[in-house]
Amino acid sequence: MLLNASNSFLLVIDIQSRLAPAIDKGSTVIINSCWLIEVAKELKVPVRATEQYPQGIGESVPPIKERLDPEEILQKMHFSALKEDEIKQHLADLNRKQVVIIGTEAHVCVFQTAADLITEGYKVYLVEEAVGSRKAKDKELALERLKQMGAQVVCREMVAFEWLEKAGTDTFRKVVKNWIK
Repeated sequence: MLLNASNSFLLVIDIQSRLAPAIDKGSTVIINSCWLIEVAKELKVPVRATEQYPQGIGESVPPIKERLDPEEILQKMHFSALKEDEIKQHLADLNRKQVVIIGTEAHVCVFQTAADLITEGYKVYLVEEAVGSRKAKDKELALERLKQMGAQVVCREMVAFEWLEKAGTDTFRKVVKNWIK
């Protein structure tokens, strides 16, 4: 199933200041996450971010935080964001069934949140180059297991082109000019 901007939201999971330096290829995860946040905002796709116990792990890294409004950042204690009733309801209120997921760690919070979203009937899309773990093998195992559960693993440009649907529009030109980086 193709992604549709009017039925999608972008979920940024726990890209936080004290954890990010330990993530394998963490700077790449952050760069690609920022790019996807900008594309989503340009296309009016809702963006929500979670922070796992920010008192201990820190807030979202500055490049992520500066792209979000304070009300778009949701705090949690459970590894799965859906175990938090307030977050579960908040996401349900978006009334969109396709969830594009980026963030860390792939084998913990990303995995458990994605698994719960699948159980709740959402279509889950994991952006390979915007998801990370401290160990590359942990990420690989998490993505493989989530694929077996029905999630789709995609790249950032698949997301953007599917959301855009066609070339030649002002929105397309605005998004494309920032692709070569």
